[in-house]
Amino acid sequence: MGQNFKVIWAKSAVDDFEEIIDYMAQDSPLTARKLFTQIKTKIETLRSSPHRGRHIPELQKQGILIYRELIIPPWRVMYKVYENKVYIMAIIDSRRNVEDVLLEKLIKKK
Repeated sequence: MGQNFKVIWAKSAVDDFEEIIDYMAQDSPLTARKLFTQIKTKIETLRSSPHRGRHIPELQKQGILIYRELIIPPWRVMYKVYENKVYIMAIIDSRRNVEDVLLEKLIKKK
């Protein structure tokens, strides 16, 4: 049996997830509930296979290889693996420029 990893959500990822679900629920609570389940289920699969996500291409070009992502169209779940933990860092809309989104998050923190 393989190693089981612990999944830890960063506050920013929780905020992203809540914003997505709240926005979707305005139009369709049923769609929001389905999306909630879909994203949570996919993230839970990282417990047993955290390295299956691809390196984030925009960061990989800069030589940054510690972050990975799962694609759940149109969402990108960004995470990193460290020791026996998977840290969920952000959930962003894949139709947006990732550099712009990350810059917004950095500015928002200040």
